[in-house]
Amino acid sequence: MKPRDELDEGIFLPDGRLRLDLLTEAAASSLHEALRFARETRWESLRSPHIFMGILAKPDPVILHWGVRLHADLPRLLEQFQELFHQDEGENDPMLFLNREFFSDNVMRLIREAQNRARDHGRQRITTVDLLVTLLIAPNSIVAECFERIGITAAKLTEQAVIAEHQMRAT
Repeated sequence: MKPRDELDEGIFLPDGRLRLDLLTEAAASSLHEALRFARETRWESLRSPHIFMGILAKPDPVILHWGVRLHADLPRLLEQFQELFHQDEGENDPMLFLNREFFSDNVMRLIREAQNRARDHGRQRITTVDLLVTLLIAPNSIVAECFERIGITAAKLTEQAVIAEHQMRAT
């Protein structure tokens, strides 16, 4: 197994900043939104639910189509996640950046896996659906667990994301 620094060097610059050149514009926008939600919900690090919130806040056409396929109200879903992950305790508006030191281990794994998924699909850059799918299939995904509690499996969410991706790429 490679040491953590070797694993991270592919997604981070030497100074710890996330390599934004690895992301599509929509995916980068989603991560910037995720940071905003991490601050607003008073977390001191970027966590996977914040990534999901960022994807919902700035949905690209594939994510919008995923929402339609699920018959989901994406703005309402975003509100629910904001409420669910808001901490009353914690610093108001903590300083967070797209930098290794502010990413949870799960978020770093998620971005690496999204990069692998993008490469497996012949893309050089990570898309929002790469982020979404890897978030949903991650072991012990808190986002998937939230859906499981209301009877929607991670498998169904992932299947609908993949279908939306293929349908939108075909148009």
